[in-house]
Amino acid sequence: MRLRYLVPLLAATLSAQSIDWPKVQAESLRYYVDLIRIDTSSPPGNETKAAKYLQAILEKEGIEVKLFGPTPDRMSLVARLKGNGSKKPIAIFGHLDVVGVQRDRWSEDPFAAKIIDGFVWGRGSVDDKDNVVASLMTILLLKRSGAVLDRDVIFVAEADEEAGGREGILYLVKEHWPDIEAEYCLAEGGGFVSKGGKLTHQNIQLAEKKVQTMRLVTTGTAGHGSQPRPDNAIVRLANAVAKIAAWQPPMRLNDITRSYFEKLATISSPEEAARFNGITNPAKTAAIQEYFRQNDIFHNSVLRTTISPNIITGGFRSNVIPSEASATLDIRALPDEDMEKFKAEMARVINDPLVKIVQEGIQNLPAPAGTMNTELYRVLESVQKRLFPGTVSIPLMQTGGTDMGALRRKGVACYGVGIERPVEDATLHAAHSDNERGKVSGLHDFVRYTYEVVGEMAKKK
Repeated sequence: MRLRYLVPLLAATLSAQSIDWPKVQAESLRYYVDLIRIDTSSPPGNETKAAKYLQAILEKEGIEVKLFGPTPDRMSLVARLKGNGSKKPIAIFGHLDVVGVQRDRWSEDPFAAKIIDGFVWGRGSVDDKDNVVASLMTILLLKRSGAVLDRDVIFVAEADEEAGGREGILYLVKEHWPDIEAEYCLAEGGGFVSKGGKLTHQNIQLAEKKVQTMRLVTTGTAGHGSQPRPDNAIVRLANAVAKIAAWQPPMRLNDITRSYFEKLATISSPEEAARFNGITNPAKTAAIQEYFRQNDIFHNSVLRTTISPNIITGGFRSNVIPSEASATLDIRALPDEDMEKFKAEMARVINDPLVKIVQEGIQNLPAPAGTMNTELYRVLESVQKRLFPGTVSIPLMQTGGTDMGALRRKGVACYGVGIERPVEDATLHAAHSDNERGKVSGLHDFVRYTYEVVGEMAKKK
């Protein structure tokens, strides 16, 4: 019995050893830098430029490639490495678009991909061109190895993730589902975490919040700015926004977040572990929740539906009292949140019938959560333990949204992974920040990790 399990492990180890990893690292870094230098800010996206860059690399190595998209400038790439069909495919995803930048806020050119002290600075370095490169290298290395595969490996580099996927994943699911259909998928949303340069754990994303946009709208009487009015629309709006910002929606744990805090406590300092373990203790929870609100905004968001007022509009001249003002709210809702009831609770908190709450649509629809009871999750854990001894894997509910929701709704078992993210970078150098940067050694580790996970899932045993 032991020999039966030892042989596949030995084969995987020997295969990995035959790869010239320093050479792979240099190649990976070159692709990473090149892709960051292709400006795919969305809007407008222009992901086709990046897709064609990848297409040239893949076709040179004899890998089948297709480009799909609703418009010529917003094409997604789908590449497939054929298996023998005894198992259903595994798909590996990365999105090509990035959020826009405010160049004057960056210390470095966001599209220069400059390497400084072991980090590549640039938009997309951790969201999500790290996953694009890891997926690219995985399919290239599998092809070069000549390995016999039990299942197809599909690489999808999609457009339009940052704006909801209408021209990306939603288009692919609707129009080209047979080309991307799979049993399993890996995409963004998780990643390795380090502190003081030491890896501590891997977050594996199993669920994500719903993204709901709402607006608060107020009206009043227009007039001359020299004669302030009691029904000033901006004043009424400001009061409503202040009430919403001060409100903490109630904490609600689910199976994934409960397991997350339990496992995180096992690798945390005594002080941190006491908070994670005490979150459900009636005598301690209020103080712990307030601590998170003031000092740990990520975990505060994991606990509840959150609201962030992100855009305020009102007025057009400094001497004119405006007749209307509005505030756009970014609501990240727990997967099972009833949005109509939540909207009613917002109205109760604002307590002003003259403030209108406009629901503008859900950016990503609810999707079933993943489970830890699958072959892929077990492989994610086992490879993590083999490559990074002393670390653990922790299930995560992401506070943002990804393209995996569209796949989970189709029955695909999806898991979010990603490049190493130092806790020291969490504020100033994270995804969507003004100085986003990715760790070079973290990229190398992630490429190898992805290759070994996919290889273990796909190679003939």
